[in-house]
Amino acid sequence: MARTDTARTDTKDTASANISELSGRVAAQFAESAKLKLEAAQSLAAPIARASSLLAETLRGGGKVLACGNGGSAADAQHFAAELINRFEIERAPLAAVALTTDSSTLTSIANDYAYEQVFSKQVRGIGRRGDALLAISTSGNSRNVLEAMRAAAELGLRVVAMTGNGGGKMGAMLAPGDVHICVPHKRTSRIQEVHLLVLHCLCDGIDFQLAPTAG
Repeated sequence: MARTDTARTDTKDTASANISELSGRVAAQFAESAKLKLEAAQSLAAPIARASSLLAETLRGGGKVLACGNGGSAADAQHFAAELINRFEIERAPLAAVALTTDSSTLTSIANDYAYEQVFSKQVRGIGRRGDALLAISTSGNSRNVLEAMRAAAELGLRVVAMTGNGGGKMGAMLAPGDVHICVPHKRTSRIQEVHLLVLHCLCDGIDFQLAPTAG
């Protein structure tokens, strides 16, 4: 019986130590994320403002916003489109936005018949029109299918808002003078994604401020 009690005590002590260590790791994650957001606000406020102006101008002129990305960035593209089509924080009319990441039949047929690099660019060429805008999201700035979507957008005369990190990669070098680059100053993917989400919410707030300033 004594051995069992000792084993249970050791297990509890180990569990307590693990919880303490895990709590410390959690606190460190919060601290690093908060520090990056505050630091990034200094460098990203102006490009985010320009991007929200570009997107509001697109929507005001009858254009639509196409959004694309992979993995977590695909989720961000869908999140952004949902905030425009439905609403962000105020009541207003739906705004035209399409996430190019949601139609599994389109995505898999293009990937199967052509190449995965073309899953977004073919959609841009099919539904994109001059006067529209492309929101291109990649934490590395080097996602090949996003790069191809940007090339298609440039060919069609769509303006581009690129959301990247880690120096911007190849996407940064592809942007035209009228495009906007929002590059998170960090190398770690998870931190970049966290700032990207905040950026998307800032874009939504800026768009609503410009298009529906008296709503809500």
